[in-house]
Amino acid sequence: MPPLSVPITSDEVNGQPKNLASFLGDLKRSNFMLGDMFGLRTGLSKYGISLAIQETSEVLGNATGGTQRGAQYDGLTQMIMQWDTRRGIGWYGGLLNVSALQIHGQNLSADNLSTIQTASGIEADRATRLWELWYDQKFLEEDRLDIKVGQQSVDQEFIVSSNASYFMNTMFGWPALPSYNMPGGGPAYPLSALGVRFRYRPVDSINLLLGVFNGSPTSNNEGDPQQTNPSGTSFPLGGGRLIMAELQYAYPALGSMVYPGESAPLARTYRIGAWYDTESFADVRYDTQGLPLASPASSGVPGQHKGNFSLYAVADQMLWRSSSDPNQTFNAFGRVMGTPQNDRNFIRFSMNAGVVLHEPFRNRADDTFGVGMGYVRVSTGISGLDRDTEHFALLSDPDSFNVVRSSETYVEMTYQYQLRPWWQLQPDLQYVFNPGGGLVNPSDPTRRIGNELVLGLRTNILF
Repeated sequence: MPPLSVPITSDEVNGQPKNLASFLGDLKRSNFMLGDMFGLRTGLSKYGISLAIQETSEVLGNATGGTQRGAQYDGLTQMIMQWDTRRGIGWYGGLLNVSALQIHGQNLSADNLSTIQTASGIEADRATRLWELWYDQKFLEEDRLDIKVGQQSVDQEFIVSSNASYFMNTMFGWPALPSYNMPGGGPAYPLSALGVRFRYRPVDSINLLLGVFNGSPTSNNEGDPQQTNPSGTSFPLGGGRLIMAELQYAYPALGSMVYPGESAPLARTYRIGAWYDTESFADVRYDTQGLPLASPASSGVPGQHKGNFSLYAVADQMLWRSSSDPNQTFNAFGRVMGTPQNDRNFIRFSMNAGVVLHEPFRNRADDTFGVGMGYVRVSTGISGLDRDTEHFALLSDPDSFNVVRSSETYVEMTYQYQLRPWWQLQPDLQYVFNPGGGLVNPSDPTRRIGNELVLGLRTNILF
């Protein structure tokens, strides 16, 4: 699953999936020797402190296609500590969160695949870094308002699909469009940004989210943002602002009851939202004089545009529940994002969709099986840049091989097998069509990168 930063207390928060919280509860009920960390977790709980460590390790390899074939290992250790102020000092509604990441191994997507939609949600530069540091406070009756302040990774609350989180491909977590269009890839794993997030629940079925964050997770938008802020502790505040807003509708609503003789309703969650970043964005095709950047006469300095935005919609829908076993369910999800600003963006449209079956086999209530897909379309500005590059290249070398990037599609099939309450195995298969949108293969400059078959095995262990 994608990296998580969710409350690890026993209470469900605002009706959202608990994920790591449930996993931690299972661990405490198991006989695993380190389940209590030799008494550390019990000792900390007396002061309202919860602690969890999860190790995710995986091996991924491309059997066909790519720039080269091979397999690589990568891993992620997540450390999350939270302090419940009510349990600690009797102050109701406060939660302090601190999380850190230790990222190790290699990056198959960068080394072998050259895909737009990378194969794993944990692939990143090797580092030990602070991830999130925030305080959340509840207000009003029935906790209808809560405000979170501090260093935040927005992919934990915005643009989320709970069913998509079972897959391995990065774009089932933080989508391709903001990954490529926001400065530094946006404040999402493994990055974060300072900001404030408001969540208001006017009625039990509706949540309104509004967040204002630093416009970029780094102080310098040139180069690799993970290297610009390798420890996660620079806390930049300069530049512009990222404003995000989302409306969520959930049915059945938080606190709903099922009366005797009634069947439970098929759950659903719908989200619509938008983001706007006030920073400056470089033109992807033309320079400051309006000349094509690919032209020999160009200054090479891109034109600049103020601001950038996108609209999105997300749907999670339960389609079926077994009448004899409520744990056995069949669910569908879909997410679309788009922007009309082709002159300053790499991606103009992205989409994810899929289905998830819980308890695919009898007496395997914690297992899941899923099939999903992702699609991205590059902007007309990028396609125009490629056409310009092709035009000027052919003028100097009529035999040169050039491409115009268009779209990339992948399909994924995955199975999560709960081996123990604290241990999960996940075999995975992905197939990528038109990698990179149709990039030239650097190993064979006369051809595009071939379609890729990616096989993987992931393991999650919670301590």
